Amino acid sequence: MTPDIDAVYFLTPVAVMAISFGPIVYLWRRGRLGPRVLLYAFIAYFSAIAAKYVVQDLTLRVVESTSSPAILGLYYGVQTSILEVGLAYAVVRSFRRSFRADDAPGYGLSLGMWENGVMIALPLLLDYIVYYLMIPRSPQLYSLVARDAPSLFLPATSALPLIGFSVLERISSLLLHLSWGYLAVVSVLTGRRRYVVYAMAMGFADFLVPFEGILGIAAFEALLFAMALVAASFTFLLISRRVTGDTVRALSVAER
Repeated sequence: MTPDIDAVYFLTPVAVMAISFGPIVYLWRRGRLGPRVLLYAFIAYFSAIAAKYVVQDLTLRVVESTSSPAILGLYYGVQTSILEVGLAYAVVRSFRRSFRADDAPGYGLSLGMWENGVMIALPLLLDYIVYYLMIPRSPQLYSLVARDAPSLFLPATSALPLIGFSVLERISSLLLHLSWGYLAVVSVLTGRRRYVVYAMAMGFADFLVPFEGILGIAAFEALLFAMALVAASFTFLLISRRVTGDTVRALSVAER
């Protein structure tokens, strides 16, 4: 009989889905988020993912041939900045008349939900269900999973830190999407392009991706989380200080 994966691994997709869908449900129930904003975030996010797929299919091998983590980091950072953040801004700009200032947090959280809850956690949950049910009955599937994802067969005590790091990475992603989505809406409604410049700078968090193996998972996740916290704190402080006076008037005019 082949070994099975530990049920503790279900904590990863379940926790990520909870932190992804929870804020969405909360805003929906309070009347601060509706299908319109969810749809616009869907268009922005999946357009960016499709564009990334095309770009990487055409160019990734060339960039990887340089064997330079810095160049590869810039490659990923520029893509996220231009495609994910840029398209999030472009969608708001294209549907400007449909956006209100109150939509900003919902738009950012929706971007994060589409990535973390739908694109990552949901398929992962389905994979784990298949593995959990089928691996004991299929030596071939066990061999395949053991080769590609040997960590799935670690004992719970060894698995929990990895699960924690995986969830922490998704929290970082949610904070970053919230920040640049929020700034994209405010930038369009106020006409202040510096806000989207700040947002695009946040996309360079993906510069860290090639350095995970160099830094080690703990240092990598801690650094990414610190960057996400800085981005979210900067956004909060910027909006709380700037959305007063003339910015409030600009937002009010945009909503009329």
